[in-house]
Amino acid sequence: MRILVVEDSRILRQSLSRALRHSGHTVDVAEDGEAGLAATIVHRYDVIILDVMLPKMDGLALLETLRRSGDTSHVLLLTARDTVEDRVAGLRSGADDYLVKPFALAELLARVDALGRRLYGVKSNVISVGPLQIDLACRKIALSGANVEITVREWKLLECLARRLGEVIPRSEIEEQIYDDKVEPMSNVVDSAVYGLRRKIGRNFIQTRRGLGYVLGGGGV
Repeated sequence: MRILVVEDSRILRQSLSRALRHSGHTVDVAEDGEAGLAATIVHRYDVIILDVMLPKMDGLALLETLRRSGDTSHVLLLTARDTVEDRVAGLRSGADDYLVKPFALAELLARVDALGRRLYGVKSNVISVGPLQIDLACRKIALSGANVEITVREWKLLECLARRLGEVIPRSEIEEQIYDDKVEPMSNVVDSAVYGLRRKIGRNFIQTRRGLGYVLGGGGV
């Protein structure tokens, strides 16, 4: 998934972005509300991790602005405030979940995964396509019961296709999932990732729709 972290604490921002990237996500960061809003204009995010207390524009104001503009990203609010009134205010502003500081990193990652499943209507962490099993939580795949080792970039491609199983995903959307703002895109990155995956799991799982994009489906090896 592509995730935006809006957090003014440099240490926490770096810690979250590092953990999320290690979990296979593409991550952008912003240190204040205005920068966070600007990022949402450039990119479409699956999940936004949003601190409530931010300089320039606070988190609730940013969230309300996003919802008024029609942004449907799932938003996880981070805050040091733990009263019922604070939680209600955040949820009524359009938040999908709420996490109080300090929190365990493992819990945040689990909540992000849950928001991802909700976003794409997936109830289980494991998606099966014939003999191919994709474990979204563990970031592992197996073909006919045998584990298959893939690269981080190949995983990002496969996750993008698996979360929207049976749907044709345009190349531009796949590139958004593979690259964050710190990496210069290569023109053949999607083709390269598709080629690598097909070599490892077989050609028939990822179908090409010329002029449209790619779709995960089918079977065989």
